[in-house]
Amino acid sequence: MKKQLFKRVPSFNLQEMLIVLAIIGILLLIALPNLMPLITKAKSVEAQIQLKAIYSAEQQYYFMYSKYSSNFAEIDFVAPKTVKDNGSANYFYEIVQSSNSEFKVKATALTDFNGDGTFNVWEIDQNGLPKQITND
Repeated sequence: MKKQLFKRVPSFNLQEMLIVLAIIGILLLIALPNLMPLITKAKSVEAQIQLKAIYSAEQQYYFMYSKYSSNFAEIDFVAPKTVKDNGSANYFYEIVQSSNSEFKVKATALTDFNGDGTFNVWEIDQNGLPKQITND
């Protein structure tokens, strides 16, 4: 009697795997356009949170010095590393205007989330409500 050296393991062949991958790809192509607005909305939450943090820092600075700052270092705000700098932030933040009575900070998306050629832009001012200036 001969002993069987190899035990047969149930598995899928290459053609079955390729068919499954093709079906998954087709389903993704169908679903992706419907998900793009949700992806853009989720990424814009980052801008809103950071703008509110800047607003809080600007308010604290205003209460101490009776004016708004034009420099992130003065209000102790460190912008998160962007995706271009191997970070995770999708927005670039800048102080557009600051005076004794008002300020405006803008967050501009670094990438076009839905591929239509426009970049998402948010702003916040001394009133503390983030506003979407350019919709992506």
